[in-house]
Amino acid sequence: MRRFQFEGKGNVSGDRVRELRLRARLSQSALAAKMQIEGAIIEQDAISRIESGSRLVTDYELLALTRIFGVSADWLIGSDKNTPRD
Repeated sequence: MRRFQFEGKGNVSGDRVRELRLRARLSQSALAAKMQIEGAIIEQDAISRIESGSRLVTDYELLALTRIFGVSADWLIGSDKNTPRD
């Protein structure tokens, strides 16, 4: 399988996912459970790999994250530099 990387990482949203998760005081397991409710079947270890940048984020996972945290996909991928409100 071909591995896509940008600046040495498998995704550009991992740091922001971690930031939002910590702000919301969610464990990686709790975030995985919320994502499953949104229809994105994912486990805690995948959240860990997303946050570390070693795993690609799919479009449906990105959509679930925007719904859970109430942020735009642009913000998650770094296009929008404004900090989301708490």
